[in-house]
Amino acid sequence: MYTETAVFDLLLPGDSRSLKQKRSYVRPILAMLKKYEVSAAEVGFHDLHARAQLGVAVVAAEPAQARAVIDTCENQVAGRPEVELLSVKRRLYGDDD
Repeated sequence: MYTETAVFDLLLPGDSRSLKQKRSYVRPILAMLKKYEVSAAEVGFHDLHARAQLGVAVVAAEPAQARAVIDTCENQVAGRPEVELLSVKRRLYGDDD
C-alpha cells in the first residue's frame, strides 16, 4: 500500500478581501479534487485572504497509481484560471515508512 500527499500553495485573486470571498474560490477547487477519489482539505494560510494551502492525499496499491492521481490533481489545480499555483510539495509513503 502506498500513500502520496501533496500540498498546493495557491495565490488567490486580488479581489479576495474576505474569508467569504476566499471560500468562494477554495470550495469549488476542493470539490473538483474530490472527484478523483482523494482526500482534500484547506490545511494552511487560514488567516490570509489572498493565499490558500490545500492538502491532498491518495492511497493506492502501486506507487505509479498514486503518482498518477496526484499528477492529475496538480494539473487540474494548475489549470484553474482564477488562481495561481505557486508551489507543490509532494511525498510518497510506502510500506517501509
